[in-house]
Amino acid sequence: MSNTHERDPLFQYDDPIFADERLLEITHLPGPDRIVGRDDEMKSVAEALNPAIFGSQPSHLFIFGKTGTGKSLISRSVTERVVSEASNDGVDVEYAFIDCGEQNTEASIVKTIGQKINDPETSGVSIPDRGLGTGDYYKRLWNCIDACTDVTLVILDEIDMLEDDEVLRKLSRAGENRRISESAIGIIGISNKIDYPDQLSERVKSSLSRDELVFPPYDANQLINILDKRKDAFHDGVVTDDVIPLTSALAAQEHGDARKAIDILRNAGRLAKKQGDANVKERHVRAAKEKTEADRFSELIAGSPQQAKAILYALTILTENSTQDEFPTKIIYKQYQQVARKVDLDSLSERRVQEILQEQNFLNVIQSEREGRGRGKGSHAKHRLLEDPEIVKKVLLQDSRLGELAS
Repeated sequence: MSNTHERDPLFQYDDPIFADERLLEITHLPGPDRIVGRDDEMKSVAEALNPAIFGSQPSHLFIFGKTGTGKSLISRSVTERVVSEASNDGVDVEYAFIDCGEQNTEASIVKTIGQKINDPETSGVSIPDRGLGTGDYYKRLWNCIDACTDVTLVILDEIDMLEDDEVLRKLSRAGENRRISESAIGIIGISNKIDYPDQLSERVKSSLSRDELVFPPYDANQLINILDKRKDAFHDGVVTDDVIPLTSALAAQEHGDARKAIDILRNAGRLAKKQGDANVKERHVRAAKEKTEADRFSELIAGSPQQAKAILYALTILTENSTQDEFPTKIIYKQYQQVARKVDLDSLSERRVQEILQEQNFLNVIQSEREGRGRGKGSHAKHRLLEDPEIVKKVLLQDSRLGELAS
């Protein structure tokens, strides 16, 4: 075997653009000194969780706000600081962060919480991936919580995606119902739907006493500060002076989405590197904005059936060819029928199209609102795209069947 350490020439080893690209990853949890524009919200979350530091019952908390307003970031950051501070006093706080968009059943959530906090040597039990019923997973979870923690914090991101809210009732009443006796549980629910509590069952509403907190959108100056705190993801001098203000302005045009701003900046750096440029410039940012929007829309509709895509395409065509940006179901349905004929799809009923539009509204692909027709005349829904029609059209036409519409 050769002792030489020649590198494979297929790969690049000296990144000319990024010093540490991980700082621009959405999953990256920055240190407290990198978090800006959320001092008041951080204090409110800390106030709710503060009792956990002493091993006492924290307040349950629901956090609302649009995408990219720092809800998950602040929840995770403050929770990790609680864990660290509690350990200084010999208090064992553990937490489980769960994305309910991916795990939305009662059994999967209980299992995941158990797996994240369990120490088999301490609890004497294991939490298998499969093979147990929901009731058995709960029994093992209660055992793990009492044996392994003084306080368990459960963060449920996108809580509105839960298939059933029964898990909230059982977690919030675990102590009262004597399921646990040596520990406490705190719940943080995160949603971009401020009316989510209205959807809770009466049993959960009566048992889940909670505080509520709304995160406002970031303004352009706050976005500039956020990106400045991550500028060291790039080598010195690589990012030109106009890049961060432009990225912030573009993200602020939407609704002050910090996640989108960070995505755009990272994609701008990748484009500059791909094109062999020494600097990240304004043109890279503008191109990155389009790519970022296309990527996020693709993620939103990933797995959507072709019928749903055909309905979205109909709404896109209407938006492109009209001065208005919202349309009633009946108009969308007529346009959809034309699209379905062109790509040889069976045409759904108007009622089913209305249901699919409501599903897309729930997924934040479109926005739907009911509008009254006047006294005694009922109401009808109007729908509008939440993304640029050009972006939506480009993504939808990537579908093999809808692609026929491009010709």
